[in-house]
Amino acid sequence: MSTDRSIVLFDLFGVIARHQRPDAQGKMAARCHTPTDAFTMAYWDCRPPYDAGRQSASEYWTAVLRRLSLSADADADADMIEELRLTDIDSWSRVDDRMVAYVQSLRDVAEVALLSNIPADHADAFLAAQPWLHRLDHVAFSGKIEAAKPDPAAFRHCVVAMRAAPSDFLFVDDREENVGAARAMGMNGHVFTGRDELAAVMGTWLTTRRPTGNVRGL
Repeated sequence: MSTDRSIVLFDLFGVIARHQRPDAQGKMAARCHTPTDAFTMAYWDCRPPYDAGRQSASEYWTAVLRRLSLSADADADADMIEELRLTDIDSWSRVDDRMVAYVQSLRDVAEVALLSNIPADHADAFLAAQPWLHRLDHVAFSGKIEAAKPDPAAFRHCVVAMRAAPSDFLFVDDREENVGAARAMGMNGHVFTGRDELAAVMGTWLTTRRPTGNVRGL
């Protein structure tokens, strides 16, 4: 049952923030003296527990190195892990300034929240570098809430934390799988392909929610 609120719930990467730097995987693979293809497979195969807050950065990178059959003495491993960790965080650090401005402008007509799959240490770095995040109505990072999209628990966290109903939300993500999971929870959903298309969808949705509201310019 709706509580008659308008809450726009954004994904981060691929919507407001840029995807990983194109050369990042190659740089990290070179640091490990391993082929990029092999590194990329290990990087992503080991990622889910790290994203969902069930592994620390050290545990994640240890798992990646083991998958690559790399082992060294403890001090060398620790140095490599820290270098990889910092390179990884930097590789996901870019935002789309135009989208940041757009997201902030929506707060004049709706509540705005964020739900992102991101490890806890990455989240801390993002929060420190992007002060606009602190002005949103709610921010949920998978590594902090211990649930990653498309797990229903990630969406349920936002519903409970904001004391809202699923139908109060419009969830915006660039991955169909995640939007489908949000819709299965009872949320409205939009697969993001660009700011202009989103603005049109947003205008229609907000007009439906608030027929007398002024939503021009979104």
